Amino acid sequence: MKKLLFALSFLLAFNAVAQEKLDLSYYLPKGVTYNDEIPKAQEVLGYIPGEWHASHDQILNYMRALAESSPRITLENRGTTYEGRPLILLTITSEANHANLEEIRKQHVALTEPGAEKLNTSEMPIVVNQGFSIHGNEASGANAGILVAYHLAAAEGPEIEEMLKNTVILFDPVFNPDGLQRFSYWANTNKSENINPDPQDREYSEVWPGGRTNHYWFDMNRDWLPVQLPESQARIETFHNWYPNILTDHHEMGKNSSFFFQPGIPSRTHPLTPDLNQELTKEIGTYHAAAFDDIGSLYYTEENYDDFYYGKGSTFPDIQGSIGILFEQGSSRGHAQETDNGILTFPFTIRNQFTAALSTLKAAQEMRTELLDYQRNFYKNARNEAEKGAYAFGNPKDAASAYHLAEILKRHQVELHEVKEQFSKNGKTFKTGSSYLVPKQQKHNRLLKAMFERRTTFEDSLFYDISAWSFPLAFNVDFTEEASMKYAGQKIDKLTKPEIATPEKSEYAYLMEWHPYEAPKVLNEILNKGLRAKVAMQQFWAGDREYDYGSILIPAQNQKLNPDEIYEIIEKASRSANVEISAVNTGLTGGVNLGSNQFRALEPQKVAMIVGDGITPYDAGEMWHLFDQRYDMKITKLDLSDFSRADLSRYTDIILPNSWGSAVGGKEAGKLKEWVRNGGTLIGYKNAANWLDKNEFMDLEFEENEITAKNVSFEQRRDFHGAQGIGGAIFEAKLDRSHPINFGYKDDKLALFRDTTIFVKADSTSYKNPIKYTEEPLLSGYISEENLELLPGTVPFKHTSIGRGNVILFTDNTNFRAFWYGTNKLLMNAIFFGDEM
Repeated sequence: MKKLLFALSFLLAFNAVAQEKLDLSYYLPKGVTYNDEIPKAQEVLGYIPGEWHASHDQILNYMRALAESSPRITLENRGTTYEGRPLILLTITSEANHANLEEIRKQHVALTEPGAEKLNTSEMPIVVNQGFSIHGNEASGANAGILVAYHLAAAEGPEIEEMLKNTVILFDPVFNPDGLQRFSYWANTNKSENINPDPQDREYSEVWPGGRTNHYWFDMNRDWLPVQLPESQARIETFHNWYPNILTDHHEMGKNSSFFFQPGIPSRTHPLTPDLNQELTKEIGTYHAAAFDDIGSLYYTEENYDDFYYGKGSTFPDIQGSIGILFEQGSSRGHAQETDNGILTFPFTIRNQFTAALSTLKAAQEMRTELLDYQRNFYKNARNEAEKGAYAFGNPKDAASAYHLAEILKRHQVELHEVKEQFSKNGKTFKTGSSYLVPKQQKHNRLLKAMFERRTTFEDSLFYDISAWSFPLAFNVDFTEEASMKYAGQKIDKLTKPEIATPEKSEYAYLMEWHPYEAPKVLNEILNKGLRAKVAMQQFWAGDREYDYGSILIPAQNQKLNPDEIYEIIEKASRSANVEISAVNTGLTGGVNLGSNQFRALEPQKVAMIVGDGITPYDAGEMWHLFDQRYDMKITKLDLSDFSRADLSRYTDIILPNSWGSAVGGKEAGKLKEWVRNGGTLIGYKNAANWLDKNEFMDLEFEENEITAKNVSFEQRRDFHGAQGIGGAIFEAKLDRSHPINFGYKDDKLALFRDTTIFVKADSTSYKNPIKYTEEPLLSGYISEENLELLPGTVPFKHTSIGRGNVILFTDNTNFRAFWYGTNKLLMNAIFFGDEM
């Protein structure tokens, strides 16, 4: 009987899903009248939000329609995504505020500057930055944003007028246009007339890589601090132009969950975040709770999520005097799904997101002075605690990496100075032209601490994201916290790339050091133009200049092109990549001569990467981005579904990224092994280690963590096992710089990012361990004591030969989130110098 009743209730719910006719009254607050001259969503979209998944272009059209019809809204385009979609921002406030908006902005920013105590916060509007669906397949946020924008444009009455008078809303309707467009297409093309909530229906299982990510498959909610993507650069510029008091970030989570709002788990808040920040976050949460109580929706707070990594949208504001708030709604992932809480409909998820957006604005209105005062005091306290002196960073062999770090700091409006004269500190030399000085006594000194610090002690052992991100380590630059401002040169208002000398013409040869970050870009261009080039396996001297392992030789004679044509290619490549190339007129060099067999011939590389269902899109996307955006190198994406038909003989190198489970099967293994035997180089990452070992590409031995749970309760079991993972920390390895995998590194130590527990034992032959973790490897981040005991002496890199080819393994990501510049060259070395290993 119970089964029958359940079946009947399910059928009734199913029919309700299929037949219910949506109306705007389902979403909008009761008792509010709306201006008929403002277009409703269905008048532009053709349907009421929730009936279909709105695509980015539809949302864009509607936002333009609102801006054209409402004096409360102005719209600006701040750039485009990789796929060319506009990154718009709506500024929503009263008509009177719009007439004085720039003055309001300047006064608001003045709260962060010296002299802010003169400002009367009781008379200032509060600034709220509301953003939606940074993960494109978490679509309830962006679809709710349609309704929020309509409400703010069209609602009438003294309550909305008062709120808009006292609030400036920076409204970003779609954080991730490319991903949302991809997902809306999937959800809509698989929608049935009779909505089917069966979770096994195709509608609820996107094809790889899904709509979560942007064009290059990046999780953009991890890029607020590194700022490597155009979408991030637009929103960070907005943030620093205004310094909003609240920033909200609307997400989705698993279908069986309800609704989460911050604060997260208190013990997992970054220590640099003031306690008052979390208290205010909790106070704002009471407004969300009241709003959800009114509509009968379940919710929770202070669980699961945290405020530790400052690269997330909900945490990034916390180190800058603002309040970041994460919203997580249980996801229908399509139009309706069966869940533990009944059938979860898309309109229901939209209504919850809409409710949270409005409760945020109510909290901002009623806590306005408190939040403005908090922001002012945050920067006052930061100035008072700032130490004297400066940070310095640079790299005399690779000015480009230091420049790219300086780029990030400038995007965060950090004050930078040139180094006016060379100086040394703690064994590191900082030269003019390749180094920067960052004063500690500046507005963003707390942000700088967060970006530069090394932290190895923590209150909690679990992290929602990475536990370390020290930027000097990520960029492999020389760094000191103890520089003096007496070495500060001109303040840098507009950052420009370090100047290089134009190459002179040679009838004999050209030399290029491999240290500069963009050197692989130059080599790739030279080889693809048909020029012969060689790599130096030993150090040598030309004139008074020392050339390190990996330096590139381009002969001017015995080439298919004449010296004039060669020089034109050399000069253009040098200028476009900003890499110095020197002319030499004799082969009689110090150490080995230019005609020595220690210069090995290089060939153009044709690289492919295995992608598709089961491959981790983040890892694959980071490599695609590296090749396509950083080095202007073509990379073929080989989908596993077509792999059996692929002609592998076209490629010199194939990359196997990390995967979810056993993505690559036995047939693919056999085909790859034959290709390697014929001269190909297979490069595997992360859990490819197990696959390579299982399929006999490599003979690997692993160190295993065999810890058992003792005195651990059932309730504590997940925390116990979670603490044994490495969510993302930084470790020191020792380099054999004579090995081709390490060409281009000037020091014998390198900081490596690690987020796996794959510990590979070193080879008994020492020269087969060119990268090896030191005896005290932890530089920054969390690792359990048990894992830290296993790590020293293990290796993050392995190489072996099969037939005429090579198999290479990296146990961890050398291209993490596009900002780990310091280890990008390891992959390039594997590509260009694999045959020399």
